[in-house]
Amino acid sequence: MSLLVVGLSHRSAPVSVLERASLSADARSKLLHDTLAAEPAAEGAVLATCNRIELYADVDKFHAGVAELSTLLAQHSGVGLEELTPYLYVHYEDRAVHHLFSVACGLDSMVVGEGQILGQIKDALAVGQELHTAGRLLNDLFQQALRVGKRAHSETGIDRAGQSLVTFGLEQLADGTDVTDWARGKRALVIGAGSMSSLAAATLARSGVAEIVVANRTAARADRLVEILTEPGSTGVAARAVEMVAVGDELTRADIVVSCTGATGLVLTGEAVETATHARTEPLHLLDLAMPRDIDAAAHRMPGVRLVDIESLAEASADAPMAADVDQVRGIVSDEVAAFGAAQRAAHITPTVVALRAMAADVVAGEVARLEGRLPGLDDKQRAEITQTVRRVVDKLLHAPTVRVKQLASEPGGAGYADALRTLFDLDPGTVASVSRADLNDGDVKNRGRV
Repeated sequence: MSLLVVGLSHRSAPVSVLERASLSADARSKLLHDTLAAEPAAEGAVLATCNRIELYADVDKFHAGVAELSTLLAQHSGVGLEELTPYLYVHYEDRAVHHLFSVACGLDSMVVGEGQILGQIKDALAVGQELHTAGRLLNDLFQQALRVGKRAHSETGIDRAGQSLVTFGLEQLADGTDVTDWARGKRALVIGAGSMSSLAAATLARSGVAEIVVANRTAARADRLVEILTEPGSTGVAARAVEMVAVGDELTRADIVVSCTGATGLVLTGEAVETATHARTEPLHLLDLAMPRDIDAAAHRMPGVRLVDIESLAEASADAPMAADVDQVRGIVSDEVAAFGAAQRAAHITPTVVALRAMAADVVAGEVARLEGRLPGLDDKQRAEITQTVRRVVDKLLHAPTVRVKQLASEPGGAGYADALRTLFDLDPGTVASVSRADLNDGDVKNRGRV
């Protein structure tokens, strides 16, 4: 395993850099294709959220891999390599596994313990599978990360340590007041209809807002979100969809605005916000969860407007209390990293063991055929008994060394045992490689769609 991750997040870079480096869906696809086209990388996956951009790859050379992945991130993010480099972090092999598992558990989130990151990891894996850039290693890694994250949430109280970015943002808007009490009876405008916007709409509905208006560039997605909010047995909130051109008018009526789109420019300019305030008597509360930002930062300075964005959320989260359950989650992560490493190292030697047993089967078949030529009078029962005896002898001779070499290979530093086995038994490298390819293809088929 030569897993490498190069990335930047709210912990390593200021929001202004993260905002400029954010990747569109199209840019992520191009980044993955270019990653596989690069010489050091055999697999690739991108985890991109509102506060992190990480490129995962299976590389055959560490230094060349770091240089190539850093260059690719700079090229596709639009931030120059010299400017981006000071904010990048690099994790390799077990440390890279530890990092992703920590991310999956919410330990590296802006709001510790939030669970939305699991959906984002799932999406990153789905894209890698769809584009055929995620092979055996990254399929195994991301699926295990999802299981580790779910285990952390089910076995510990990490949920008490934090909540979703949406809930945290609304708490900041409420400014110390209970969110349900603060939101009850208000009108809300949600701009965007993706996963974050949908979560925001559902959270607002549960908090008791009187009405939710959804605006999205694709009308069908806005209509679908409204259907979900108003279907029988759901929240019972009044909801309707509008076109993006109606956002200006809706600003004059809304009390709460949550925006999270994939736009590359501002969705709400300072002028639009200021114009809306002239027609209002009540304060306007704005929550910008987009990266890059949807709402002009100038709104921070406008009277009658309260804006909470990713930058202010980052500042607020720095003072958030850590729950005692965090230590328990860290223990789970450490155990899972060790188990994942052992499984990967053991799997690495499997093709060699299979090739060894295949060679032994060929030797048995050849010797039985030679014996039949020398003893043509053997009947079927005798021939079967001799063949079975020879096979049992070979199996018994190979059993202890193959079991032991798998055990040794699963331990740290055990990668060399596969090479030793190939050398001692003079195994054909081509045969071992063919077994590896067949095993990988089977694994890819089994992994498709599994989460």
